[in-house]
Amino acid sequence: MKTHIYPLNPFKPYCYLFLALIAVLCLSSCKTKTSKREQAELQKVSVTLDWTPNTNHTGIYVAKELGYFQEQGLDVDILQPGQNVTDQIVATGKSEFGVSYQENVIRARSENIPLVSIAAVIQHNTSGFASLKKAGIKTPLDFEGKKYGSWDSPSELAILKATMEKFGADFNKVTIISGIYDFFSTIGKDADFEWIYYGWDGVEAERRGIALNYIPLKEIDPVFDYYTPVIISSEDYLAKNPQTSKKFMTALKKGYEYCIAKPDSAADILLKNVPELNPEQVKRSMQYLAKEYKSDALVWGIQNPVVWKRFCEWMYQQRLIQLAVDPNKAYSNEFLPQ
Repeated sequence: MKTHIYPLNPFKPYCYLFLALIAVLCLSSCKTKTSKREQAELQKVSVTLDWTPNTNHTGIYVAKELGYFQEQGLDVDILQPGQNVTDQIVATGKSEFGVSYQENVIRARSENIPLVSIAAVIQHNTSGFASLKKAGIKTPLDFEGKKYGSWDSPSELAILKATMEKFGADFNKVTIISGIYDFFSTIGKDADFEWIYYGWDGVEAERRGIALNYIPLKEIDPVFDYYTPVIISSEDYLAKNPQTSKKFMTALKKGYEYCIAKPDSAADILLKNVPELNPEQVKRSMQYLAKEYKSDALVWGIQNPVVWKRFCEWMYQQRLIQLAVDPNKAYSNEFLPQ
């Protein structure tokens, strides 16, 4: 019996390669179509920041970058307020969610604008009065005869006045310098003391080797340990979209929990999305805030009714609002995941 040896087909390997290439292209095409379909199925919502991006917002960027929003079926745009303030943007439905402050929510509700705080970004007020150490301002009594740099917030001067009165100092002996927004270019020049957030300007002063005297607001009076910042939405949107709101908060909570567990990695994500920020300042700020986002609370974002009640009452007593506000309607914990 003869064995027939057939010559090798020189084109056979290329046939296999061609078939493999077709398979890859088909898979790629299917994947692209699936990806586009999945993208189309995501529900678009937006969150508007209160200011230019900083470490208060890191959890939002983390939730977007790591796909936490997408896991919840959401396509989230992160917006900056531009010429309009965030409260107005959210109240008018131009953005579903936003970043604001407890005092703003109270003021809005007093004016029949039904904003609702649905999470505390940071558990305790990390702001206070700062001055250069060489100015010798150690207590609110030392504010007398000094220049205060103000950013013109409606409640700012009321808090400064209440602080001084508590220590027996005369508020009328302070010179108010309005329109102060950058601490490092004005402190010790245009103003002797200013209001800063320690997690941003305080840690930056440490990095620059600038010695400060710092008086935390929460140590002056418990009433000043209010929530700043907070996540807000409108009463109307929350009523009509409870499930979407819960999905948003589920992803956001996961984002901030990542910040708490991995502050350096979270800082890298913020810097990737906002490269104009100073990397060293962001890293230091994240190390500080990782301990403050949740602090002594059981879970991130939870809001204490006592904090809302006492600050609502204080703002009304100080006539910062004309109508009393029901604190129980100004905030809600129901959209946080259990």
